[in-house]
Amino acid sequence: MTTVSKNIGYSGPHMTRRALLTGLIAAAGAGLSLQRVHAFAGQEYDWHLGFRNAPPSVDPVRLSRLHGYVPVGLKGVLYRNGPAQFTRGGDTIGHWFDGDGMIRAFRIADNEATLAAQFVATRKRSIDAAAGSFAVPGFGTAGHHGAPVANADDVNAANTSLLDVEGQLWALWEAGSPYAVDPVTLATKGPVTLRQDLRFMPFSAHPKIEPGGRIWNFGLGFGGAAAFIWSLSPGCRVEKAVSILLPRRAYLHDWAVTRTKLILPLQPWISTTRLSPFAASLEWRPQEGMQVLVIDKDDFSSQCIYDLPAAAFLHTGGAWEEKDGSIRFDVCLANRPTLDAETGARIVRGQPYERTIPRLAMAVLKPDGKADITRCTHAAEFPKTDPRRQGEERRSVWSVTIAGDENSRSVGFDAVARTDWDTGHVDRHVFGNHQMVEEFIFVPRQGEDGETDGWLIGTTLNLKAQATELHILDTGDLDKGPLVSWRAPLALPLGFHGVWRGGA
Repeated sequence: MTTVSKNIGYSGPHMTRRALLTGLIAAAGAGLSLQRVHAFAGQEYDWHLGFRNAPPSVDPVRLSRLHGYVPVGLKGVLYRNGPAQFTRGGDTIGHWFDGDGMIRAFRIADNEATLAAQFVATRKRSIDAAAGSFAVPGFGTAGHHGAPVANADDVNAANTSLLDVEGQLWALWEAGSPYAVDPVTLATKGPVTLRQDLRFMPFSAHPKIEPGGRIWNFGLGFGGAAAFIWSLSPGCRVEKAVSILLPRRAYLHDWAVTRTKLILPLQPWISTTRLSPFAASLEWRPQEGMQVLVIDKDDFSSQCIYDLPAAAFLHTGGAWEEKDGSIRFDVCLANRPTLDAETGARIVRGQPYERTIPRLAMAVLKPDGKADITRCTHAAEFPKTDPRRQGEERRSVWSVTIAGDENSRSVGFDAVARTDWDTGHVDRHVFGNHQMVEEFIFVPRQGEDGETDGWLIGTTLNLKAQATELHILDTGDLDKGPLVSWRAPLALPLGFHGVWRGGA
């Protein structure tokens, strides 16, 4: 199959459950002889504020309103998840992805905001606490010989994302079960078993929810030989649960879903050995290009593979099908992995590293088997779209970006942006070089259904103030800046993903 690249300006077979679990556990627990990363005692960089241990918990505390007012009728909670413990005793985790998950709850009501936070009480966290170090292996952490690892949930950090469904709040990770968390107290209820014969099967951090409420997700055990595909009813009943062999053992963090198709982009960052930690087994092979596996939702045996130029990615925005059968999805592409083993380790130690910038792109998979990709020139990560349009055609995608000189930023992003795929125009709000911008969530505006009728709600880490901040912007008018901003009395580590629960 052929590909075409262009730029715009700034602006099959099934695998058994036993085989999948065996591979996951073996990869997580084998070869634990690699040296662990130890604390770095060199120069301190201001951005390392985002990678310091959080306090054990944060009781509800009122945030200081810096300016502005909450839009009328907007009330709810922004829940965010992310790694929040990086050192234990004299030990430092081997990769940012391995820090213990902490749930942050930003409650907004009556023009005020409060913050509470709590670690997820995982089995991994209890094992590490008993050892006084990072005994459990992870994505980039070697762990200890003899650590009591029996299944995927013994290494589950529950640190990546959240799912709000049927009144439940689930903390999600890459390769284990969801962890149920009380949405009010943030207390951990424990791992979620969706069906007894499916215990410990991987349930990834990026489920996709159809407008009608059906949930699609994949799971990829450490090793990557197969993807486990989940379909859950709006009430979280398992409708489908099937493992599918993949054409390559690629690292896959996110995917895309249309009304009828499942889309798995398989980058040439491939697990080639059974080394532990998993990150040590990954090899960047740009000569092999990117493959995109497309699977029919109604018939998993109906599959096709498209070829794209080599690129690395972590996140997609969304996908849809056009009338001629073409599939479009936005994705943030880089010329090499942005958080490989070395980079993830150096970040948590506060060491300088060679940064790779991801940029927004639109991939088009055509019915004739050809693929086309349009690349933007601006930096982009954490792409978000209107959740009401999941799997539907749209023109806008929101992301974080870098507004100034990319070489001036060691870590993170300083702005949010909306990209219009029809015109190529990019609207932005720049928070400033002293701010590290985290993911912003699209929250639809009640009573309105236009594509830009909503609020962008998210957080930043203010390096000058040494504090976490909360902001609300109009999705259709980012140039105006935040409608309201608050500041917390402390700085929490940088997180990954979140979810909004309205009216809570």
